Amino acid sequence: AELMEVDKIQLRLDLLQKVKGTTDERIQYSPERMEKVINTAVEKSGWGTKPEGVYQGFVNYYCHNSHVAEVADVVMENGNPVVKKITCVVDCGIVINPLGALNQIEGGVIDGIGHSMYGDFTFQNGVPQATNFDKYRLIRMKEAPIVETHLIQNEFSPTGLGEPTLPPAGGAIANAFKAATGKRLYKQPFSKYPELLKGPEKEIIG
Repeated sequence: AELMEVDKIQLRLDLLQKVKGTTDERIQYSPERMEKVINTAVEKSGWGTKPEGVYQGFVNYYCHNSHVAEVADVVMENGNPVVKKITCVVDCGIVINPLGALNQIEGGVIDGIGHSMYGDFTFQNGVPQATNFDKYRLIRMKEAPIVETHLIQNEFSPTGLGEPTLPPAGGAIANAFKAATGKRLYKQPFSKYPELLKGPEKEIIG
């Protein structure tokens, strides 16, 4: 979208139009349901209408027959981007257990943030270098942002919720960080590359 200089959301919606009515068995997701979660995420997150200083990143995702869209809100604090809020929209069909669904969605988002920001499990000669949590960094309570969840109400059969909200969290954050710093992150954990988390230098006018 950046290379084409087109709107990031509109590009997704335009691509979905191309697969509506397809008989290609490789397309397992529903373009109509994906379109719904994207448009709802745009509406609920206030995409593009945030005050100056709030940077947003967007991702939509499909797995376990569930459709997900997430928007990350990021602000710069002491020259570094900080995740303040994730807006998460999920279409998982009929919600059997609403409280359980919220727990899985929000837990998946928080875990996704932790993995993308801090998870660094390494091996040396086949031996894990972390054997306890003093060596393996997890997200901490004070680092967890607000997670605002919206469930699409419909009469489709219930689908999965254990995984779908975790992977897109990292992508939404990376896109928000790009908006905030102008630098693109390609490797995780993001905290391992502090030079890419620094915002642009501000010119000092004397």
